[in-house]
Amino acid sequence: MKKEIFSILCSLFCFVYCILIYSIKSGTRFYLVWGVGGCCFLGLTAFWHFGMWARLPHGLQRAVVILIGLGVLMFVIVEGCIISACGAKGEAHLDYLIVLGAQVKETGPSAALKFRLDTAYDYLVENENTRCIVSGGQGANEPHSEAQGMYDYLVKKGIDKERIIMEDRSTNTSENIAFSSVFLDMENDRVGIVTNNFHVFRGVHLAKHQGIRYVCGIAAPSDIYFLLNNMIREFFGILKDLVCGNLI
Repeated sequence: MKKEIFSILCSLFCFVYCILIYSIKSGTRFYLVWGVGGCCFLGLTAFWHFGMWARLPHGLQRAVVILIGLGVLMFVIVEGCIISACGAKGEAHLDYLIVLGAQVKETGPSAALKFRLDTAYDYLVENENTRCIVSGGQGANEPHSEAQGMYDYLVKKGIDKERIIMEDRSTNTSENIAFSSVFLDMENDRVGIVTNNFHVFRGVHLAKHQGIRYVCGIAAPSDIYFLLNNMIREFFGILKDLVCGNLI
């Protein structure tokens, strides 16, 4: 009975969190993962309630437990890597910042992107010789390219437009780095990757994999209410880049 109650509570949490993420119009459909999770927990509740586990062959039970254990171990390792980079402060007097794009709305940069841009702004004010590459194309639900929105935001805050380079073709993090790299001396320029804390680990390692020799992360804050969603999404993002050969 305790397992069933726990499973029902997990299901309710997933459904409520799914609605919460959907309500902010985040620009992706990752919120559906929480809906699927809620359905899975409901199915698990029925599985336990009707005693289906006990009817499975012992060999199959053992295989399921091993697979779940391996999945949990992989999750813990990847999330540990993500957390290890969440406090990255970068270095002073870098040659370039690459600010990774995120959703732009009709009203301006999304909350996540504002965090990145404000962090970049603070750095650029303190390091007057550093140039900034704002990287991001235009999604189907965006009024213009992310790079344009980022450029406008920084210029409005007082950053000299001559210090800002726009890369407006990329559609994902790997392309952010690849398309921004054409503006760099990959062997000699010292580069900072500016993105939200949960995204720093992947951004820096993509940059290293693509050949930027001197690179560090600069972590911007993120909204704590949506951090769980972002951490889970980032787990799948890292797995995708591993499978695609972008990280190794």
